[in-house]
Amino acid sequence: MWNREEMCRRAAREIKDGYYVNLGIGIPTLVANYIPKDIHITLQSENGMLGMGPFPTPHEVDADLINAGKQTITQLPHSSYFDSATSFGMIRGGHIDIAILGALQVSQSGDLANWMVPGKMVKGMGGAMDLVAGVKKVVVIMDHNAKDGEAKLVKQCNLPLTGTRVVHMVVTELGAFTIENNKLTLIEIAHDVTLDEIRTKTDAEFEVAL
Repeated sequence: MWNREEMCRRAAREIKDGYYVNLGIGIPTLVANYIPKDIHITLQSENGMLGMGPFPTPHEVDADLINAGKQTITQLPHSSYFDSATSFGMIRGGHIDIAILGALQVSQSGDLANWMVPGKMVKGMGGAMDLVAGVKKVVVIMDHNAKDGEAKLVKQCNLPLTGTRVVHMVVTELGAFTIENNKLTLIEIAHDVTLDEIRTKTDAEFEVAL
């Protein structure tokens, strides 16, 4: 199976030179560590920063510099700051090329559920609904199955939706899938994983193009 680093490296391959990129909370934030050195991208955070730098070393920590997940970050010479209205104007206006997000469920047609589980306390939906509606490409990184073993790639989501038909790619520890024209397709299998294993652990119907 792919470990966290390998999942992030695979997702990072979707980021191209010149892209404006938004990274979701959790595993997606780690993707920044695996962006190829020969390309220049700009990281955008919906709490009002464009041009985020890497995570700080202990002596670089500035409590006022945080990303949307409240992790401390660093600034770059070209970093800029603005209010939330401007930040979401960038997102809603289609100026962000790709968002890499986590998920609770993804359906075979690209529906995304990633903001709440009914009955559990949540602080709010955050910016995910705006991101999936406004960015040009949505890539999801997630565990293939929930802690109880239930599939997270499903025929139809049964959790509250963040967006319908918005996901373009899914990367899990078992492999990588694309979603085009409401069809889920397996395009890569992780090492030491079999196709039968993926079929057993997946509720969604998918095609294979390896």
